[in-house]
This record gives sequence, C-alpha cells and structure tokens, in this order.
Amino acid sequence: MNLEQPPSMEGFLSFFIYVVPFLIFVLSFVTFAILAERKVMGTMQLRSGPNRTGGRFGLLQTVADVFKLLLKEDTIPKDADRTLFKWSPILAFVPAFMVLAVIPFTKHFQFADIGIGLLYYVAISSLSVIGIVTGGWASNNKYSLIGGMRAAAQMISYEIPLVLSIVGVIFLAGSLNLNTIVGAQQSVWFILYQPVGFIIFYIASVAELNRVPFDLPEAESELVAGYLVEYSGFRFAIFMLAEYVYMFAMAAMTTVLFLGGWHPIPYFEMIPGAIWFAIKFSLIFFSLMWIRFTFPRIRGDQLMTFAWKGLIPISIINIFLTAIIYEILS
Repeated sequence: MNLEQPPSMEGFLSFFIYVVPFLIFVLSFVTFAILAERKVMGTMQLRSGPNRTGGRFGLLQTVADVFKLLLKEDTIPKDADRTLFKWSPILAFVPAFMVLAVIPFTKHFQFADIGIGLLYYVAISSLSVIGIVTGGWASNNKYSLIGGMRAAAQMISYEIPLVLSIVGVIFLAGSLNLNTIVGAQQSVWFILYQPVGFIIFYIASVAELNRVPFDLPEAESELVAGYLVEYSGFRFAIFMLAEYVYMFAMAAMTTVLFLGGWHPIPYFEMIPGAIWFAIKFSLIFFSLMWIRFTFPRIRGDQLMTFAWKGLIPISIINIFLTAIIYEILS
C-alpha cells in the first residue's frame, strides 16, 4: 500500500495499522532467519544445529536466545563515554528500518513512493556506520576502536562501488524511483542487461553488511568481536538485529534493482507478484548465508585492494560501456 498522502489523522491511523504489523513481521523474520542460518550452517558443515530447544527442530532456540539477551546484565565500562555508548546501537539500528520505507514489495505495498527512492536508500543506509564507529570509540577499548576504524574504512570504500554499480540501472530505467525501475523490468530483468553491475552490487552489499568474508570490523579471531566487545545484553542484541534487518533490506533491494521485483517469469503470470518477490528475495538471502559458510575472512590489505583496485575501476568501465551501448541503441 502506498501511504504517501497529506498528513491527517486518517493517514496516521492507516500508517500505524500497516507499519506496526510490518515491523513485527520483520522482527519475526529476523528471529527465524537466525535459526535458518544456523540450520543451513549445520547442514553445510555436517553439524546438527539447534535441535532441542522448542521441539524437535529447535524452532524456539532463537526465541530462547532473545530472552537470554534481554535478561542479561547490561554493563557499561567504567571509562567509557556513557552517552555515546548508549546511543550507538540506536544509531546503527534506526537507519536499518528507515530504508524499508521506500522498498516496493509488491505493486500495491510500499510505504513511501518518492521520486528519489533509490537515492534515499543509499543515503540512509550509509548512516549505520556512524553507530558502529561511535560504539567502537565510546567503549574505550583498543579492540573496539580498531573494529570501529575498520568499519569506517570498509563501509566508505565499498559504498563507492555499490553506488557506481547502480548507475547502469538508472540509465536503463531513466529514473531514481524504485517503482519505475521495477516497471522497466516487466519484459527483461536488469540482471541480464547489467550482470557486471549485479555482481559488484552484490559483493559491495556483503561488505556493507560486515559479513564473511568481509567481517573485519568484528573479526573474533583477532579483535575478540571488535566494536561489539564491550556490549552485552540488550544493546548487543540491537546491533545484531540491525545487521539482520539490513540483510532483509539488501536482499529486497537486490530483488527490486536486478531481479524484476514482483514481475513473474513469462508463462507463470498466474502466480501472485508477492510470491515471486518472496522467491527471489529468499534466493538472495540464502546466497548470503551460503557465502558466509563457504569463504574465509580476507586480510585488511586484500579488502581495500579489492575495492579500490578491483571493484571501483570495473564499475566505472561498466558505466561507460552501458552509456555507449544505451546511446547506440537509442
């Protein structure tokens, strides 16, 4: 449902009625996405995974973990900057939900259809690094500080190829509006026109999520959890929640930009668009888990070299080739 309308009491109530259940759905999705990740990890690595708590399949294991985190003591280091330490999880968490406002999940379900929805998404999603950096600095711990510095360098570096990779999509759609971008893929999905852009966007998205093989800000083997090392209980849970909500947002945005959103495969138009979106979204989300359990963590110098000497030059070349081909065909 598109809820872009002049402010009014009816508009507010309508917004409230649709947003609150959606947020509950996202939180529930995150809870069981963690369980699914554990089960996939167990299958790929020949381990059992959760199979006791909450029944035979461990369905309530993550719920039990949530309650455990909520009941844990919330500690703050003696010499930490208490104000920033408390606000950092919120600064990382809020942008994760804000970006969901502009994503068109179906033709009739979108909270804000704005003309520059893609620009809004890129701008807001980049704010999460502020929470990570301030959390690392405010902890007054060398491991946390190094983790925060790594996060800043990594997210700034990979934000560049991520933005450059979608320029080709903007060329093809002729708009920054996400509904227009989906509509332009009714016949052919942009992944066929922009395979290089898709690969770069996908890799940069994984780096933006701080997930393996780009999880250097946490790096348990060398930084003892990095910027999270001093966090416990509910604040630790908020940081983790922000990561999985961003995974939700990234998978949804990849579906919108390159996989045609809710548009079906030809000859399967009888299947509703919402189901098509869910299928494409699930494939992307599963691939994010698959990568985590397959690749080892890369070194810091490899991380930066890959971005600045690899992805950025390739994305610039892709823009030039897309512009040339678009001009010739038009």
